[in-house]
Amino acid sequence: MQVIRFSDLVAQGQVAGKRVFIRADLNVPQNDAGHITEDTRIRASIPCIEMALKAGAAVMVTSHLGRPTEGEFKPEDSLAPVAQRMGELMGREIPVLANWTDGVTVAPGQLVMLENCRVNKGEKKNNEELAKKMAALCDIFVHDAFGTAHRAEASTYGIAQFAPIACAGPLLAAEMDAISKALLAPKRPLVAIVAGSKVSTKLTILKSLAANVDQLIVGGGIANTFMLAAGLKIGKSLAEPDLLAEATAVIEAMKARGAAVPIPTDVVTAKTFAADAPATIKAATEVADDDLILDIGPQTAQALAEQLKKAGTIVWNGPVGVFEFAAFENGTKVIAHAIAESSAFSIAGGGDTLAAIAKYGIEKQVGYISTGGGAFLEVLEGKTLPAFEILGKRAAG
Repeated sequence: MQVIRFSDLVAQGQVAGKRVFIRADLNVPQNDAGHITEDTRIRASIPCIEMALKAGAAVMVTSHLGRPTEGEFKPEDSLAPVAQRMGELMGREIPVLANWTDGVTVAPGQLVMLENCRVNKGEKKNNEELAKKMAALCDIFVHDAFGTAHRAEASTYGIAQFAPIACAGPLLAAEMDAISKALLAPKRPLVAIVAGSKVSTKLTILKSLAANVDQLIVGGGIANTFMLAAGLKIGKSLAEPDLLAEATAVIEAMKARGAAVPIPTDVVTAKTFAADAPATIKAATEVADDDLILDIGPQTAQALAEQLKKAGTIVWNGPVGVFEFAAFENGTKVIAHAIAESSAFSIAGGGDTLAAIAKYGIEKQVGYISTGGGAFLEVLEGKTLPAFEILGKRAAG
């Protein structure tokens, strides 16, 4: 997809002296005292801001934080802790401006943070009047928040419609490039791992991928539903029996293309869902009525690892077992290390997936780690994200 890239505008000398409005994703976790507990998103947003400052722009940055009520600002909704942390990382004071939609004073070389954009009335419904006010604040709008790319809001979509120039920041552009490489022009074989507790939440993704991938590895509660569809007993494991027809349809669709959904041949079971529950490895055909399947077995994990090592492209969304419990982490651990050792281009996304990547220390060996949970899932579903759509239109127009 063709979009204007902010890095290109900088390289062409089109940014000096301009007012640049950056929509970042600074929605970081905080504890009860309001202290930031994890600052990855802040760190990830800084390169775009520094790029604009070095180019001589007057820079405004905003983001949503938490779930504020529109039109009712409360102290806990404030981006002040974010501005303080960003200021520490950048070595500068970053003023935070409230009630900014009617005008912002910022000079070239200066940086201001505009208070939580979701407090503005009309933000979520993409109110046109609000979007036009935001667009009037800038000469260049930079969308650099992939985590919000699946939402058409005033600060992500409307402003991009009306700003003189609308472009993709380096973070958003990197996501677009990785997604294109993995899904639009993948090196084959293309293997997708889709895991999680429920088929229902990922059914559209499974159907969309079934039409495109060479191997579809399912894990977690999703695998249990597929095991049922394959005629295996799963005891009292988490599953969705009412979706057996859909699971069967995915298996058949893959089979028709000469592709496969590998069904586990062995599993790790327990009698209760607990970290200290005794784990038993069983053949997939020997699951008892009172068993809970909490991981794939070592034989299955090894077979999948071999396939991953031969892949050309890997898309990973979700751990294949209850990896938070030491007795039931082997499947996810083996898969993670196989992805790390594979020469394939790999793209991974989703909160639990990122937690697994961090746990097994393979950040450097994954080709691209997506920062947007919901947005990443919608891309896998084959949807065109609103942010991509409007930036594409503006580039074409």
